[in-house]
Amino acid sequence: MIRQLSIRTNSQTEFIDITGKIQEIVGSSQISEGICCIYVPHTTAGITINENADPDVVKDIIKELNKIVPLTDSYLHREGNSAAHIKAGLMGTSLHVIVDQGRLLLGTWQGIYFCEFDGPRNRKVVVKMIEG
Repeated sequence: MIRQLSIRTNSQTEFIDITGKIQEIVGSSQISEGICCIYVPHTTAGITINENADPDVVKDIIKELNKIVPLTDSYLHREGNSAAHIKAGLMGTSLHVIVDQGRLLLGTWQGIYFCEFDGPRNRKVVVKMIEG
């Protein structure tokens, strides 16, 4: 089963907690045990698992990514979004989460974040459930 989420981002750089939406897909799949594969088909956006209890963690991650990869830095890419490409590469484009008893097997403080680095845009997240 493959499902697709549509996400509208509102800022140039933004982390959106999509854990609940992914869990809805897992629940509707009626797969009790398996793997949930989550894929972002974009070159300037990514995905990550991190703490979702304190919103300051996301703010800190964005702040530090902006230090490591500044928006402007004599990049050669003519589109002007090289920083977004680099940050997306650092985050990665896919995750695999174990599903147990119809639930994502995440740690107590973990959430799944869609990471926008070239927004605002309309984005997609592809989710595939694998039973097993």
